[in-house]
Amino acid sequence: MKKSKKEWDRIYIKNLEVFARHGVYPEENKLGQKFLVNAVLYTHTRKAGLKDDLTKSVHYGEAAYFMDAYMKEHTFQLIETAAEQMARAVLLQFPNLEGICLEIAKPWAPVGLPLESVSVEIERSWHRAFVAVGSNLGERENHVEQAIQALDQCEDCRVEQVSNLIVTEPYGVTDQPEFLNGMIELRTLLEPEELLEQLHKIEQEAGRERLQHWGPRTLDLDIIFYDHDVIDLPRLQIPHSDMQNREFVLEPLAELAPYIRHPLFLKTAAQMLEELRSGKIS
Repeated sequence: MKKSKKEWDRIYIKNLEVFARHGVYPEENKLGQKFLVNAVLYTHTRKAGLKDDLTKSVHYGEAAYFMDAYMKEHTFQLIETAAEQMARAVLLQFPNLEGICLEIAKPWAPVGLPLESVSVEIERSWHRAFVAVGSNLGERENHVEQAIQALDQCEDCRVEQVSNLIVTEPYGVTDQPEFLNGMIELRTLLEPEELLEQLHKIEQEAGRERLQHWGPRTLDLDIIFYDHDVIDLPRLQIPHSDMQNREFVLEPLAELAPYIRHPLFLKTAAQMLEELRSGKIS
């Protein structure tokens, strides 16, 4: 289960001075100026500490050199963009990194007032998501496999686990072919709505047409869980609003993460599956 930031260890990089070319004004991009970078690297240092093994942690020297090079090799108008893009690049570069708190300060900001600096601070991290996959048109297994590959090839996603695929009866509209269903555990840098957009793109590439609610489809990808978040938007509900009534969701979910707990019902995937099968679900 994904740990909260309170459970992560921290490595600090303070006031890394970088001369780089970021700014709205052309002379800033041409002449450059000094920036200060502060970073908190969220990781787990226990294994490194017990074994005295740097490969189990994040090499703060390499991280500092990476950020220095990134700031110098790129040019952005906004320090907001510099922070966003560099945080993502650092998270992709260092496998043992769970998250980062990154501040970029601009001591020579051209605002015409006496100030010490202006800065932008952001926090970004990897997230754990469970995505249900299904298909009941065409080459079902091929559609599912292509979806898994597409997610794993997405730079901001890592496929961690894939359940066995099960053949299930259609849900809602029953006059259609049987489904092939499964579950994907995903590690992602994408925010929930960004992940939804990525899933819709993969569905469209598989020929998905939204002609009928609960109707037949070449590919169906639904976000079931995203960390422990509860999201209620017109186009996105997390946890999935009807997951507790769907055996074809709960069975592969319980295979991958039987003890993951629904943040509202406070029941594990295994408990919900058992209750659904026994007719006791509330």
